[in-house]
Amino acid sequence: MSMQVSGQQIDEQVLADDAAHILIVDDDHRIRSLLGRYLLEHGYRTTTAKDVADARSTMRGLEFDLVVLDIMMPGESGLDLAKELKTKSDLPILMLTARASADDRIQGLECGVDDYLAKPFEPRELVLRIKNILRRRDVEEVLPEEVQMGPLVFYVTRGELKRGNGTIKLTERERDLLRQFAQRPGETIQRHELAGEEGMGNERAVDVQINRLRRKIEADPSNPVYLQTVRGKGYILHTD
Repeated sequence: MSMQVSGQQIDEQVLADDAAHILIVDDDHRIRSLLGRYLLEHGYRTTTAKDVADARSTMRGLEFDLVVLDIMMPGESGLDLAKELKTKSDLPILMLTARASADDRIQGLECGVDDYLAKPFEPRELVLRIKNILRRRDVEEVLPEEVQMGPLVFYVTRGELKRGNGTIKLTERERDLLRQFAQRPGETIQRHELAGEEGMGNERAVDVQINRLRRKIEADPSNPVYLQTVRGKGYILHTD
């Protein structure tokens, strides 16, 4: 089966069976066509809509993983649709707009949209932003509500570490690390993964942060029971 996008045939069979399906809503036919082709070339299934009414009609018959939504369109604006969608679902939304002022961005984010990109933009940046949004969504879907380590409980969504009724203070970095471990309990996570966007050069910083975290969750940090080192690889979190 193939799909026609701006005169170019793209074989859908090259797409993974679980490829994310993205709805592009923009009144500019050229932008719709270019984005549709570009996202298809980067492994996404795409459907386009010319305005809010068209988008609503399309969504009645298809399910989507993300909406790329223009703000300024004839009739209802993209903000109207964003507000409506966010009251009904947690469908991720990336707003596109020619209005790039701080007030405009804040207005969009206050609607609950996940990201905001001003026109003109680089298609490569759009793809990166889409990947980041979908990655965050996937992580949120697999995260447990809480993990227990002896007398300690880490509430993943809230980022709280508690011992009984008392709260143990965590830095933002410590919360991030615990969330990474909570996502993959009992599995070795390599240092470069824990370093994240900071990169390979900060793997030593990860070791320091792990040692600080151990002081908060281990009875004997020098002989850890829960947050253990896997020599030459990284770290593993054992939970109860």
